[in-house]
Amino acid sequence: MFRRPGFNLFALVLSLVLTTSVFAEDTAKAVTAVSPDVGVVTGLKVPRYVSLRSDTVYVRAGPGMRYPVKWIYERRLYPLQVIQEFDTWRKIKDIDGEEGWVHQSLLSGQRHVVVIGPQVITLYKKPDSQSRPVAQVEAGVVAKLNECADNWCQVSASGYDGWLLKSSLWGVYEHEESE
Repeated sequence: MFRRPGFNLFALVLSLVLTTSVFAEDTAKAVTAVSPDVGVVTGLKVPRYVSLRSDTVYVRAGPGMRYPVKWIYERRLYPLQVIQEFDTWRKIKDIDGEEGWVHQSLLSGQRHVVVIGPQVITLYKKPDSQSRPVAQVEAGVVAKLNECADNWCQVSASGYDGWLLKSSLWGVYEHEESE
């Protein structure tokens, strides 16, 4: 074994162990210091809204292929809420409050909303109920979310663009504003 004058192998090993131990403690503190409303896998906000990337999406009872399929979504762009993350799986909640697990590759960050409320809602040209009506939108319609301001959100659906009250949409937070 090669030795330099004044070189102490035991001191070097002890130093490395102590340094590694301190680093591990700092890392553990950093991991536990992450906000509870941030996903442990992606670092993105949890809960957050997403949409389906595919026309057919299997929702499973747990985070993995070995878990049974609970139901199947057959509506591309349908909005869901991510409420938990595990590896490549996301626990989602839908408009009816149903929960299950979906693989991340089947979800998109592109935002969509579902029109809720009475049977028909008026889509306005501007974020003002006194502005010109653009179209009538039925409950259950999925629309692309463009932006939100105050109590209104601009959406696109079936070739029409306009503004709807946030309270008539599922897939947007009450205090959400566009950046």
